[in-house]
Amino acid sequence: MASSSILSIGLLPQDQVFINFRGDELRTSFVRRLTKAWKENGVNVFMDEHLNKGTPITKLFKKIEESRIALAIFSKRYSESKWCLDELVKINE
Repeated sequence: MASSSILSIGLLPQDQVFINFRGDELRTSFVRRLTKAWKENGVNVFMDEHLNKGTPITKLFKKIEESRIALAIFSKRYSESKWCLDELVKINE
Protein backbone atom coordinates (compact mmCIF):
# COMPACT_ATOMS: atom_id res chain seq x y z
CA MET A 1 0.00 0.00 0.00
CA ALA A 2 1.34 3.47 -0.88
CA SER A 3 2.20 5.77 1.98
CA SER A 4 0.16 8.91 2.55
CA SER A 5 3.15 11.12 1.65
CA ILE A 6 3.29 9.59 -1.84
CA LEU A 7 -0.42 10.09 -2.29
CA SER A 8 -0.23 13.70 -1.12
CA ILE A 9 2.06 14.63 -4.03
CA GLY A 10 0.17 12.42 -6.46
CA LEU A 11 2.92 9.88 -7.17
CA LEU A 12 2.43 6.20 -7.73
CA PRO A 13 5.27 3.83 -6.77
CA GLN A 14 6.29 3.41 -10.42
CA ASP A 15 6.54 7.17 -11.01
CA GLN A 16 10.00 8.67 -11.08
CA VAL A 17 11.53 11.88 -9.74
CA PHE A 18 14.62 13.10 -11.62
CA ILE A 19 17.03 15.17 -9.50
CA ASN A 20 19.31 17.70 -11.20
CA PHE A 21 22.04 19.33 -9.07
CA ARG A 22 25.73 20.13 -9.01
CA GLY A 23 28.34 19.35 -6.44
CA ASP A 24 29.54 16.65 -4.12
CA GLU A 25 28.65 18.83 -1.12
CA LEU A 26 24.97 18.54 -2.08
CA ARG A 27 25.28 14.87 -3.09
CA THR A 28 26.72 13.86 0.29
CA SER A 29 24.39 15.97 2.42
CA PHE A 30 21.03 17.43 1.37
CA VAL A 31 20.42 15.29 -1.72
CA ARG A 32 21.43 12.08 0.05
CA ARG A 33 19.01 12.76 2.91
CA LEU A 34 16.24 13.78 0.49
CA THR A 35 16.57 10.68 -1.69
CA LYS A 36 16.83 8.40 1.35
CA ALA A 37 13.59 9.78 2.78
CA TRP A 38 11.80 9.51 -0.56
CA LYS A 39 12.98 5.95 -1.17
CA GLU A 40 11.88 4.95 2.34
CA ASN A 41 8.42 6.24 1.36
CA GLY A 42 8.35 4.36 -1.94
CA VAL A 43 9.27 7.22 -4.28
CA ASN A 44 11.36 6.14 -7.28
CA VAL A 45 14.29 8.60 -7.50
CA PHE A 46 16.80 8.94 -10.34
CA MET A 47 20.13 10.77 -10.15
CA ASP A 48 23.13 10.73 -12.47
CA GLU A 49 25.09 8.60 -10.01
CA HIS A 50 23.19 5.64 -11.48
CA LEU A 51 25.03 6.09 -14.80
CA ASN A 52 28.64 5.32 -15.63
CA LYS A 53 31.06 8.19 -16.28
CA GLY A 54 31.17 9.09 -19.95
CA THR A 55 27.54 8.11 -20.57
CA PRO A 56 26.08 10.32 -23.30
CA ILE A 57 23.82 13.09 -22.01
CA THR A 58 21.08 11.74 -24.25
CA LYS A 59 20.64 8.89 -21.75
CA LEU A 60 19.92 11.47 -19.05
CA PHE A 61 17.51 13.25 -21.39
CA LYS A 62 15.63 9.95 -21.74
CA LYS A 63 15.43 9.64 -17.94
CA ILE A 64 14.09 13.20 -17.74
CA GLU A 65 11.41 12.35 -20.29
CA GLU A 66 10.47 9.20 -18.34
CA SER A 67 10.12 11.11 -15.06
CA ARG A 68 6.89 12.51 -13.75
CA ILE A 69 8.72 15.19 -11.76
CA ALA A 70 12.09 16.83 -12.41
CA LEU A 71 13.66 18.70 -9.52
CA ALA A 72 16.51 21.17 -10.10
CA ILE A 73 18.43 22.11 -6.96
CA PHE A 74 20.37 25.32 -7.52
CA SER A 75 23.64 25.95 -5.73
CA LYS A 76 26.34 28.58 -5.89
CA ARG A 77 28.30 26.81 -8.65
CA TYR A 78 25.34 25.23 -10.47
CA SER A 79 25.58 27.52 -13.49
CA GLU A 80 29.26 26.62 -14.01
CA SER A 81 28.20 23.16 -15.20
CA LYS A 82 27.26 22.93 -18.87
CA TRP A 83 25.91 19.44 -18.13
CA CYS A 84 23.51 20.78 -15.46
CA LEU A 85 22.41 23.63 -17.70
CA ASP A 86 21.77 21.23 -20.60
CA GLU A 87 19.65 19.07 -18.29
CA LEU A 88 17.78 22.16 -17.10
CA VAL A 89 16.95 23.13 -20.69
CA LYS A 90 15.59 19.61 -21.28
CA ILE A 91 13.57 19.79 -18.06
CA ASN A 92 12.12 23.12 -19.17
CA GLU A 93 11.01 21.59 -22.48
